[in-house]
Amino acid sequence: MTPQEIFEYKNAWKPHSFQINVHSDLHIDCKDWCRKHLERWEWSMDTYTHVYAHTFHFEKEEYANAFKEKFAEWVDKGTN
Repeated sequence: MTPQEIFEYKNAWKPHSFQINVHSDLHIDCKDWCRKHLERWEWSMDTYTHVYAHTFHFEKEEYANAFKEKFAEWVDKGTN
């Protein structure tokens, strides 16, 4: 996919995405995990959506669940 196609594809599913909030200190590890396990068009990250937290968006629930399991101690349980 071209960058433009990825952008358009994400815009189609992102309003209905599966969202996980994680502490901002771990964003590099979280992005690395996403890059290793998912295609670029299957996830997205919004920065500082909550105090000291970033929101990761996933196209499919199974991706969000795998991510949440991996980073369970860093997931912001109050905002998920």
